[in-house]
Formats: sequence, C-alpha cells, structure tokens
Amino acid sequence: MEFHINSTLPRIPHKKHWQFCVGSAHAQMALRTDYTRQLTFIHDTLGIERVRFHGIFCDDMRTLNDLSVQLNVPGADQFTEYNFNFCGAAYDNVLAAGMKPLVELSFMPEKLALKEEGRPVKGGFFYKPNIVPPRDYAAWRDYLQAFVRFLLHRYGKEEVRTWYFEVWNEPDLPYVFWNGSRDEYFRLYEESARAIKDVDEKIMVGGPSTSGSKWISSFVAYCRKNDVPLDFVTTHQYAGDPLGGVEDQGDAEGQAGGFEAWQERLRKAEETLRQVKEKTFLAGYRAVTPDKSETTEIPDDLFRKNAARAHEQAQGLPLYYTEWNENAIFSAYTNDTRKVAAYDVKMALAVADHVTGSSIWCFSDIFEELHPFPQEFHGGFGMLTQHGIPKPVYYAMKLLADAPDTRIDLGADAFDGEIGAAAFEGNGETHVILFRQKMKQLDLPKEEAVIRLACPEKPQSVTVRRIDEAHGNPLKLWEEMGSPETMSPKEAEELKAKSAVQPEPWPFTWENGELTLRAELGVNDVYGFVIR
Repeated sequence: MEFHINSTLPRIPHKKHWQFCVGSAHAQMALRTDYTRQLTFIHDTLGIERVRFHGIFCDDMRTLNDLSVQLNVPGADQFTEYNFNFCGAAYDNVLAAGMKPLVELSFMPEKLALKEEGRPVKGGFFYKPNIVPPRDYAAWRDYLQAFVRFLLHRYGKEEVRTWYFEVWNEPDLPYVFWNGSRDEYFRLYEESARAIKDVDEKIMVGGPSTSGSKWISSFVAYCRKNDVPLDFVTTHQYAGDPLGGVEDQGDAEGQAGGFEAWQERLRKAEETLRQVKEKTFLAGYRAVTPDKSETTEIPDDLFRKNAARAHEQAQGLPLYYTEWNENAIFSAYTNDTRKVAAYDVKMALAVADHVTGSSIWCFSDIFEELHPFPQEFHGGFGMLTQHGIPKPVYYAMKLLADAPDTRIDLGADAFDGEIGAAAFEGNGETHVILFRQKMKQLDLPKEEAVIRLACPEKPQSVTVRRIDEAHGNPLKLWEEMGSPETMSPKEAEELKAKSAVQPEPWPFTWENGELTLRAELGVNDVYGFVIR
C-alpha cells in the first residue's frame, strides 16, 4: 500500500474531538488519590479536557439520607437531609487534575426510586445502582435543584456554566441502566432539564445518552415539539456490544431485551461454567461474556456510518459521543492489546467531520463497574492499568495528541483499506501515522506500507514511535513475568519503563525532492513518524 503526500492535497483542521472528554469508573472512585494521579497524567499528556462517570447520585455517595439509617423507629424516615459533600470532593479532585466534569445525572437515590411489582429496582453492576424512574417527580425536581444550587455555591455560576449536564446513561438498555420505557426516559429528561434551567437557564443540558447511536431522531423531535430545553445531543457507539447487539442503520429506535433476556443469559451461563477448567473469577467471567469482536464478523466502519447519521439527526445541535471504543465487553483479553489502539486511531480520524466532541471509554482500569479484578491485565477498558501502566491505546492517542493542528487530507482511500494513514504538518514537522486495522487480532504475515512525501530539502531526521508486538506492549511483558495476579508499585514502575514507547531513528531515502519511507506492519500495528 502506497500513500502519496504533496502540496496539492487539501489542508484541513486536525479536529482532536476526543480531547473533549474521557470516561471513567463510577463517581465514588473519583475520591481515590490514585484515580486523581492518573487523571492528571491523562490531562497533562493527552490534553483531554473533561471526565465523565456514572453514579453521582448512587447511594454510596450518600446524597439523600434520613434518620431511619440510625434509628429504626416509626417516623424516623421523615427526618431527611441532602448531603452533596462527597459529590463536591469528587469534583474537587477532577478540577485539581486540570479537568472539568461532564456531569452524568445518574442513578436514582434509593429514597426516590419507584418501586412496583415486576420492575426490578437494582441494576446488575457491582455497585448495584437504582435504575428506575422516580416515584415522585416533584421530589426528584427538588433533589436535583438542590444539587445544582450546591454546585453553584461551591464553584460559582461562571464555572458551572462551562460544565455539561447529561441526563442518565443508556436508557435503551433495560435491566442494565434503565428499567423503563423510552417515553418514561423522555419524561425524566424533560423534568430534569426544566428543573435545572429553573435554577440557572445558562447551564447546558443534553441527552439521550443512548447506546448504539439510538433514539436521536425521536428525542430531538420530542424536545422540539414540547419546547423542552436541549443544548446538545449525546449518544454512544462501540463496534462490539455484548448487550444490545451490533446496531445497524436500520434500527435507530429499538430497545434491547429486558429482564427476561438477562435471565436467559444467566441460564446459559450455568452450562458454560461447567465446562471451564480454570476456576478463577476472571476465567469464569470471560467464558460467559466472550469477546464478540473475535468470534463474529463485526464491521469496522459502524461508528463512521452511525456518526454521520447521528449528525444529521441532531439537526444542527452539537453532537457528543460521550462513550465510544472498539469493545464494550469488560474483561475481553484484546482490550489490553494493540487492536484497540489501531481501531481508536482509525475511528478518531474517520468521524472527525461528524462529531463536536467525544469521550473514549475509559481512561483507567481503576474501574469496578462489573468487578474489581486483581490482575493488572484483565481486559479492562482503561488506557492505563490499575497501577497506571500505559496500554497500546494510550500510546496511539499520544501520537494523535502530538500531531500538529493542520491535517493533510489523504482522501477516503486512507481509511477504506486494511492499511490506513493520516498526515499532519506544522512547526517545521510532518507527522505521518500508519495503521493496519482489523477487527480480529489475527496472526498474519506482515504487509508493507510505503510513504512518498514531497520534500524539497533533505530532512534533518526521521523518527518513529512503534506500537507492535515488541513495542508498547506491556501485556506481553506481564505474561512473560508469569501473569502475576498482583503487582507491587515498584514492579509496575519497572514494567512501565520497559514497555514505554520511545522515538527511534528510522531509515529513509531522499531523491529528487521526494522522501520515501517503508514499514512492515503486522495486524493492528500503529507507527507514528515525525519528519523534521
């Protein structure tokens, strides 16, 4: 595969939309010092501006309490309090890291949750969120307005007006995040948006925060028909989704199976577990939640197609993908490999014209949505491990972060094939990123990629940062250590140093004003060249 770069190609802005935000574990984790250290590192090295997490209203944040917690006597539950101090501590840590929060308003406090027969209150995650509508919308509005007033008092209105407030998370996934209908979510959004705007009309509110780019058309139509405040649109997209399946462009309004579908999965899991020989938690979990991106034929252009469609459906409103990544399957082995690196680079470039901002899920394996695994490499979603060891995807996004702000438009051919490229220029440098992206991490022969760059003068130097089997691959080094279940901080620092991606000289030829670079790419390798 050859890529020709010359002065006649269009120059366009390099839209680093993924620097808008990054995802993380649920709110209580933001109270940890190691979380804050890693968040600061991500901000300082990748330039990401915000962080988003679930569960600011989960009961472990202790926001709504009554006296019955201490005194189990009749009438004690009538003595109540709002206490948002844990929320403030979490947001203090976010601000101390140099970031701002993207406030996801979730989940329902126990004292406000609707409880009716046939509708489970609790979600299936480790921290057991309440995923139902409020039983009393007047009480919900009062609670939400008290929260907003707390933020305005603590941080000032000018600061809070720079934040984004998103109502709920993935309400199209019953039993997982929302045990309610689409119409019930629309009402929750309307009540929430109006309540917030009644406190400060300049605070930015949006939704529907769906999985698979769903509900956007009907949601925007509902808000406009009913004059509901809507400042921006949010949704999510993964290439491989374990719950709702892989959404195509024909199912924009669907909703995943409910409680019965979840119970059927559990029944099948029992049979699966009987066949697993290794009796560790991780082995069992991987057996019942297999990596669909390795077992099925998942298209690699789903995000690009759905982002284009969502952009149209947003009807001029800012569009934010507040979650996206290659894989939505927690514990998938390939989450720790360069497969995620190649996919994220390709999609970050491919959707740039369709999104206002986006948020990779997520920045760290300090994460316990489904289980807090002890293994350093357990297939977590993070760009960093629990001890802060950068994975291949971190180094890939670092290549994009370091690239100049002017992008050389190489055309559609740069993304349509297995081997792709992107080029950037500025500050006396040309950056070229090569990637060989496949949805399956297959052991195939290497393929040659050639870059031919118009270059009137011989370059002073050409360097490369490689993400391949031998570079930026801490998983391989960890496995060579015997895959220790736990690591000391010292061991983690040593592994981080050994797997760090460093620039190295790269051979080139220069003749008649043209620079030629050649590279042999394995599956899902990513190479970043800098020509000076």
